[in-house]
Amino acid sequence: MNRRRPTLIAALTLTAAAALTLSACGSGDSSEGNDKIAGADTEGSAPAASPAASGTSEPARPTIELPADLSYTFDWPRTGDKDKDAVLADGEQSIKAVDLAIVNQDPLDKAYLYYYEGEAAAGTQEFIEAYVKENARVTGAYRFYDAVVNMRGNDEASLVYCEDQGKAYDMYLKPKKTNKTPVTKNSYVLYNTQLNMNDKGVWVVQKLLSQRGSAKCQP
Repeated sequence: MNRRRPTLIAALTLTAAAALTLSACGSGDSSEGNDKIAGADTEGSAPAASPAASGTSEPARPTIELPADLSYTFDWPRTGDKDKDAVLADGEQSIKAVDLAIVNQDPLDKAYLYYYEGEAAAGTQEFIEAYVKENARVTGAYRFYDAVVNMRGNDEASLVYCEDQGKAYDMYLKPKKTNKTPVTKNSYVLYNTQLNMNDKGVWVVQKLLSQRGSAKCQP
């Protein structure tokens, strides 16, 4: 995922398929930005969130309640396509679910396991475990933008998007201390997620790659 690259866990190494790192919105580590993004230049509609997946009945998704110091902006306007909007809606929840697991300090938190399977789930678990080991979590504001959804049949899709981590940080829990880092080009991350619709009608993440410092995501 390479969502976050913290100074507190600089040595973290994860599987290439999940490609997860921790926060560090302004870190200039030379290992960042080397993941290949498949389909990152694919054209498509600018997305948005819809509460329903494209199944015939709406599954009971987990409730995701995060602390007030965490905020999210999803600049994903509606596409008008119910399937693409369902991918975007579940994509938003999958992002928040990982942060909930970090906040709960639980590498097996049920909410993120609802949205991640296979390689992505294994990498995400290791990502969360790194925060738990350091007794830390995330804080601040995240912005997601320039999303592109491409459907591959009825039950496969890709979601490519950018993230602005300029106002997001790692926070140690004991003693409580926020590790604020400067904004650099590495504060902007490009993601490519591969999703499948499961038998519940939920779009779940199977693979996740990222490129930190991507020119595509720079302001």
